[in-house]
Amino acid sequence: MLGESAALGTAVCFVFSSLFFSRAGHRIGSLVVNLVRLVMGLGFLAVLTTITRHEPLPLDASAASWGWLSLSGLVGFVVGDLCLFRAFLDLGARLSALVMSLAPPIAALCGWLWLDERLGLVDLLGMALTVIGVAIAVLDRPSAPLTGSEPVVTVVRTPQRRPGIGLALALVGAVGQAVGLVISKLGMGRYDAFAATEIRVIAGIAGFVVVFTLARRWPRVRAGLRDRAAMKDTAIGAFFGPFLGVGLSLLAVQHAPTGVAASIMATTPILIIPFAIRMEGERVGVMGLVGALLAVAGVVLLFAA
Repeated sequence: MLGESAALGTAVCFVFSSLFFSRAGHRIGSLVVNLVRLVMGLGFLAVLTTITRHEPLPLDASAASWGWLSLSGLVGFVVGDLCLFRAFLDLGARLSALVMSLAPPIAALCGWLWLDERLGLVDLLGMALTVIGVAIAVLDRPSAPLTGSEPVVTVVRTPQRRPGIGLALALVGAVGQAVGLVISKLGMGRYDAFAATEIRVIAGIAGFVVVFTLARRWPRVRAGLRDRAAMKDTAIGAFFGPFLGVGLSLLAVQHAPTGVAASIMATTPILIIPFAIRMEGERVGVMGLVGALLAVAGVVLLFAA
């Protein structure tokens, strides 16, 4: 049950990272938060691995692990998040989150094709219930919560949406999340999950440095760093996101089939509902409750399989 438990812990962590990153993103912009959260997350990871491995950086990882995990970091943190951010603008929050619910079955398919992972009938039924439940709950909510490898997108209303482009970008985001998990598992093997997360984060930072340089966004980073409230929220989100949440996600795929782990991690939109009700006064309809119950039933089956 270690993999399934780590996946559930990931979903819980992403609830908190979503809440804090959303607040920070409204103040300084989600692109700035994307970069700063990774730098902060790398700091937390370095402290942990210094304590647990006596190595602040994963210099003992093989060249193959560095290659696969770096690719996973670029696909998940950079390409996936940037596509999802644009999809939220062009397609809308709810439909983008609905498309992202396709990530678990895509991960299961990739795990079967690339890693020869076999799923039993109970696993498949649990995955189906979880994914369908999440999709129903997302459709019922007026403003879908953030999803993805590690949620950090701030939704901004735009008068000129491009649904076709938004749908394509959301699909790329879903595929990026799924493929990123499978590549992580392929590159990690039995290597320490949190040290492997460091490699992914380092690659993500490098990718965003390139993006910010080409887009000439460094003045926004400097301005964002002066916002103490946003930095505080980003730091808390980084602890639950790139540090604890992403580390647990690699631990999850290391000890459970990728599709199963991805399905449990996808329950973040369900787990965030109580916080949305209490903090934002959001109401949940009948279909939202039905979706939540289906998702919970699916997770129970995945733990029992």
